[in-house]
Order: sequence, then structure tokens, then C-alpha cells
Amino acid sequence: MEKQVLRSNVLLMMTAAIWGFAFVAQRVGAQYVGAFTFSGVRFALGSISLIPLLIYSKRKRAAIPTGEIPMESALIPGIIAGFILFFGASLQQIGLIYTTAGKAAFITGLYIVLVPLFGIFLKHSIQLNTWFGVVLAVVGLYFLSVNEDFSIAKGDLFELAGAFFWASHILVIDQFVKKVDPYKFSFIQFATCSVLSLAAAIFFEDISMDGLSKAIIPILYGGIFSAGVAYTLQAVGQRHAKPSHAAIILSMESVFAALGGALLLNENLGLRGYLGCALMFAGMILTQVNFFGNQKEEDIKL
Repeated sequence: MEKQVLRSNVLLMMTAAIWGFAFVAQRVGAQYVGAFTFSGVRFALGSISLIPLLIYSKRKRAAIPTGEIPMESALIPGIIAGFILFFGASLQQIGLIYTTAGKAAFITGLYIVLVPLFGIFLKHSIQLNTWFGVVLAVVGLYFLSVNEDFSIAKGDLFELAGAFFWASHILVIDQFVKKVDPYKFSFIQFATCSVLSLAAAIFFEDISMDGLSKAIIPILYGGIFSAGVAYTLQAVGQRHAKPSHAAIILSMESVFAALGGALLLNENLGLRGYLGCALMFAGMILTQVNFFGNQKEEDIKL
């Protein structure tokens, strides 16, 4: 069992690394194509990359009848999630035009803090450690994004707005994922996001083959690795990982994004920025770790 847990943790860490370096890929891609174009092609590739999993899953269910109650249709839930994903991904990609990969990742990571806060509207109880985590994350956000003249960069505002959609996306997934086929659900939400993004690109951006050719590597990475491969690793990894442990490991994507930005793009957040990142990361971790003994492990939401 310990080997299974270790294997799961390794797979989840690989997932976090892929997602973290995806911010670098998105930052590079933003130099050549518009935000909607990048997301449209990226999520089209993401949905296509899931087709082998759909086929494998279907054959496996046919070969080994489980006798379980048939799952609900994934169409409507997938479309709803796809709409929210469209807004989150679009705001994130637009923000990356004006801010660094590291800052974008840490601000996006606020969804870990926002999810339990949103739970208030669903009549979920909020634990004391969550409130401490919120305070740390907000203070960290101040050091990371608010300048000395108390202004906040445009790109950081886009990322902050996107974090609210990412938090909503997590809650929607939590609502539907146990009722529908996860692979069909992901395929439909990626396809929906792709269609909406490409439609927006046609109206608001100039789509050029030259730009797409220059951004082909970031797009391929974002579409195939960040969506298809990372999703598969996450699904397999979470089978034997505790929810709180999985959330902590996956939140490392912010650290990998900052590391990738520094190594590959020569980004430097400065002492104030790195202090903000540390405080935000501590806040994210604190929301997932219960020090007060009044929350069951299974009640912790990713």
C-alpha cells in the first residue's frame, strides 16, 4: 500500500510540474497568437488527446460488466463546465500577456483558497485553518501584485478575475464528476471551451498561420501535455492519495511555474514578489491542512 501511495504522490507531482511549466508555454505562445486563438487550438488538441482514453474506457466497461447503475449523460455538465473553463482560461491567457508566468500561477492558485469560501453559499462549514489561510493568501497577494503606489498591474487583475472562475470550475466538477463518465465529461468541456474560444478569436483577433506556426510548440505542450497527459496522471494519481495530500502536491504547480519562468524566461519577481509567493503558498497549504481536529479527511474538497 505504501508503494501505491508513493507512486500516486510521484504521479501527482509530475502533474503539478506539467501544469506549472504550462504557464511558461502559455506566456511564450501569447507573444505570437491572441489569447482566444491559443486557447481554442489548445483545448481542441486537449479534447482530441482524450479520444484514446474514451475508446479504452468504453472497451474496458464492455469487457468487464460491473452491474453498476448507468451514469448520467455528461453532455450538459460538460457544456456547463466548458463555459466556465472558457472564461477562466481566457482571462488567464490574456493576463499572461501583461504579467509573468510565476505571478500568473500564484494568483491563479488562489482558487484553492476561494473554493472553501465559495462553499459558504453551499452551506459548507468553514474551518479555522481556512480563515488563517485566506488571510495569509491575501497578504501575499498584496506583496506580489500591489505596487508601492497601491496600484495593481493589469495582467494581475485578469489573473485574479480568472481565479474566481477556476474556483467555480472546481465546484462544478465536484458537483458532477461522481455522476458522469470523467473522460466524456473532460472531452465535452474541452471541446466546448475550444469552440467558444475559436468563435471569440474569429470576432476579436486576427488568426494567422505564421503566428500559429511560431506558437506551435507552446500550443502542443498546452494541449497535449497540460490537458491530455496531465489529466490522465491526475486521475491515476488520485486513486490512492488522500484528498488533502493531493491538493497540496497539485498546488506545487505555482512553484514549478515560478521556477520555469526564472530558468526559461529570465523572470525575476524580486524580494517583495517572492515574499508574496511564499505567503500565498503558505495560505494555500493551510487551507488543506487541519490543525484543529474537527474536519474529516473525506470532507476536504480539492
